[in-house]
Amino acid sequence: MNSTQINPPDFTPAMGAYSHGLSVPLSSSSRMIFVTGQIAMNAEGEVVAPNDATAQTEFVFENIKAILAAGNASLKDVVKVQIFLTNMQDFSKVSPIRNHYLDEAKPVSTLVEVNKLVKEGCCVEIEVVAITDKPLNLS
Repeated sequence: MNSTQINPPDFTPAMGAYSHGLSVPLSSSSRMIFVTGQIAMNAEGEVVAPNDATAQTEFVFENIKAILAAGNASLKDVVKVQIFLTNMQDFSKVSPIRNHYLDEAKPVSTLVEVNKLVKEGCCVEIEVVAITDKPLNLS
């Protein structure tokens, strides 16, 4: 299988052996992009807006948008989203933001509560899968 890593420059550093995104060809004219679970961590590795689900959700969706753009795709191409919250009461804060960013795509969706996330102070983690027919143009 031919896959291509998508790791935008000047981006949140990976905390292990993984890529922020991975482009996998489906056919000669389409490909799937997997975006790893994103948390609210800036390029210096610091948590953005600790324990603030609203600010973290906005930050994470902007990061996902940047990863998809680096892979020549957009939020319109998202077919699946998974959201992990450390407190289900934050659903009412996260849902409107999710709906705003994914209004055109209307992907299948899973949202679950988890005990904790990898970085202390992070309360939201989001991963997506996208499918596009645009060619991959990594620079």
